[in-house]
Amino acid sequence: MLRIVQRTWVYGLMAIALVACADHGSAPPVAAGGRGVYKVGTPYQVAGVWYYPTVDYNYIETGIASWYGEDFHGGATANGETYDMNALTAAHRTLPLPSMVRVTNLDNGRQLALRINDRGPFVNNRIIDVSRRAAQLLGFEQAGTARVRVEILEAESRQLAALYGAGTVAQPSAIAQVPAAAASPPAAAAPTGIVTADVLPPPPGATAAPPAPVAAKIVPKPIVGTASLAAAPQPDGKVTVVPVRKTAMFIQAGAFADAGNASRLQVKLASLGHAQIVPAVVGNQKFYRVRVGPIATLADADAMLDRVVAAGHPEARLIVD
Repeated sequence: MLRIVQRTWVYGLMAIALVACADHGSAPPVAAGGRGVYKVGTPYQVAGVWYYPTVDYNYIETGIASWYGEDFHGGATANGETYDMNALTAAHRTLPLPSMVRVTNLDNGRQLALRINDRGPFVNNRIIDVSRRAAQLLGFEQAGTARVRVEILEAESRQLAALYGAGTVAQPSAIAQVPAAAASPPAAAAPTGIVTADVLPPPPGATAAPPAPVAAKIVPKPIVGTASLAAAPQPDGKVTVVPVRKTAMFIQAGAFADAGNASRLQVKLASLGHAQIVPAVVGNQKFYRVRVGPIATLADADAMLDRVVAAGHPEARLIVD
């Protein structure tokens, strides 16, 4: 299913049309055995925001997590698995399906491995939507959201990609997108008639030849076998508690290589709140990030995000730092 946050439905039909996935009401068929397929996907747009699925084994991000449960239990996920709210899974907007990640609750230090097998969330810049069971173990089921850090588990994710074929498995959406006009026209039917066969006796003095051997029937080997997937890495459900530092929420409106561009945006956003420039080095490139904040509560952060977007910055996002 294409995951929209549990209590928000407004983007569902748009997402279905543009991503060739389905939501809770019109989900793709569950794959044989409910084991799904490996899927990265193509860029897609939801509510004016573009998302770019990619294989990124260096992925790490901090932000806000939410959870989804009973309304979607038993439906199909974006890669054709069956969603189980009691399993240790999650939805992510861009990581390959399936992947493995480590999620750390930055409010209480609880840390847990989860398996990404769905797309979403697409509301208020949440970065991950976890199952109900995951929210319980991470300690934010009652609150509904939490500040988290999400890190991909490279070894486990590479192993999943290898076991699932990593792109060698045809995706249902790709097959469905072949236009009818591109298909070859049906061949004309061959003439039919009645054909009979009989075994003739050998000529006088000759010995009948032995019957020709019958070729063994060849059964295609499935690309992904059940036995192979039994060895696939799975979350162990072990919760560890790690030290965490105090974090704050900001709305980041842009990041620029040119300091002058950052300064101009800072001035423009000053009427909305405390706008600041925060330098950062990514690789060998220095960037100037323009942020509004810090912001005390999630409700205030969501409201500020709406104001920044309305001011003409649709790519603005809520970050935790």
